[in-house]
Amino acid sequence: MTNHDEAGAVRPLTLAWVHRHLETGEQVVRTEVLHGGITAEMRRLTVGTRDGATRDLVLRSFVDPFYVERAEDGLNREAGALTLLTGTGVPAPGLVAVDPTAAQCEYPSLLMTHLAGRTVLGDEGVETRVPLLARQLVAIHALRPAERPREYVALTTADTVVVPKGADAAAWAAAIDVIREPAPPCEGRFLHRDFQPGNVLFDVPPSRSAGARITGVVDWAAASWGPADLDVAHCSVNLALLHGPAWGLRFAEAYEEAGGVLAAATGERLYWQVRDALAASEEVRWVAQAWRRAGRPELTTRAVEERLDAYVTAVMDALG
Repeated sequence: MTNHDEAGAVRPLTLAWVHRHLETGEQVVRTEVLHGGITAEMRRLTVGTRDGATRDLVLRSFVDPFYVERAEDGLNREAGALTLLTGTGVPAPGLVAVDPTAAQCEYPSLLMTHLAGRTVLGDEGVETRVPLLARQLVAIHALRPAERPREYVALTTADTVVVPKGADAAAWAAAIDVIREPAPPCEGRFLHRDFQPGNVLFDVPPSRSAGARITGVVDWAAASWGPADLDVAHCSVNLALLHGPAWGLRFAEAYEEAGGVLAAATGERLYWQVRDALAASEEVRWVAQAWRRAGRPELTTRAVEERLDAYVTAVMDALG
């Protein structure tokens, strides 16, 4: 019989689907909710094997009606990305099965292997993790898959930006004007497209002072082809909101120190940095809520808005 807490229960059709993709004699013996996801429910499934051992899988299910309607594309893209990443050396989950249209499950779902490690969102040790993040992103951008994923999508427009209350009006107006211009030409790279601390797993030793290493990069649902600057900008703004604006600016430097190549022209770098920073303005409430659930109670919506304002101003000062 499967043991689980009530919140961790897997719905019957989905559980039957999972069992069809296990080895003969295997059974799910425990389920556990994984916290931190914004768009989907995540569960770790402990599978009992025939020889009495266990192994873990991860189940992603889109249950919110808003995301269910958009799940098919994301799940197909993630399944494709995980297939492309097999054998590349990038520590990504292995694909086990996918049901993007909920043909067999209650909700659109993806089943994948479980990676060791955990997300680390606290301030302690950030100076050690930033270079590790940068080196990992350089390795991702170095991939040249036989089949390219689709072109990147940047949904933010000058008209959808949400200027935080009390923000530096002049800096935000100037930043919004930047993204009114057409996107600059770029050399395409394989992008994660949501590379940030919440999607990177670390093995952190007890001392925390040294020896941390990345054990996994997860959530490849937005994998695409586009400018390296866009992935760098996305991680930068997340670091700025988690740890302060200086860490957002530091990440681009760390990326180049790790061998990454960004746009040569300052104006082009500014475009991508600003575009992703302004995109964050539309998601502050949801991101802050997820971070509080993950152990950062001080990151209220207002606190994150203030950091975003400070970061946008800092980017405009540095590159504008």
